[in-house]
Amino acid sequence: MPGNKLDPIDRMILAELQADGRMTNVELARRVGISAPPCLRRVRTLEEAGFIKGYHADVDARALGFEVQVFAMVGLQSQAEADLSAFETRCRNWPLVRECHMLNGEVDFILKCVAPDLSTFQSFLTEQLTAADNVASVKTSLVIRGAKDDPGVPFDVLEERIARAG
Repeated sequence: MPGNKLDPIDRMILAELQADGRMTNVELARRVGISAPPCLRRVRTLEEAGFIKGYHADVDARALGFEVQVFAMVGLQSQAEADLSAFETRCRNWPLVRECHMLNGEVDFILKCVAPDLSTFQSFLTEQLTAADNVASVKTSLVIRGAKDDPGVPFDVLEERIARAG
């Protein structure tokens, strides 16, 4: 398990930064129980190793005028690797697509899309998504409300698993 490569302090650093990526290095060091210089070295090592992929503000899409959130389940005509990669590249270039995940099963991809209004999403759906090369089917589900949207991973579950394995 990749989490085992990290020591408890590294995992605490990741958990704290996941909860609040804006805290100062001094505050982070205090929370994990080490001094600031080694804490900063550890953070930089975690960034370089790819455990920390970036830092982002958690913006409120609705407050910014993005009233519509839709999950689109996409089926492709061909699942050859070149066709899968081409679709993923296309998704990265569509601004309304915020997440793109390839799935196992009846659906090839699920896309999380946001739009300011239903007509904007409908235009994207009909003019770009369903019209894209290799797209065989698209089923959409409009989000009525969200009950949970926690980013990252549950570090407490990881710690429990490591403790049981240790």
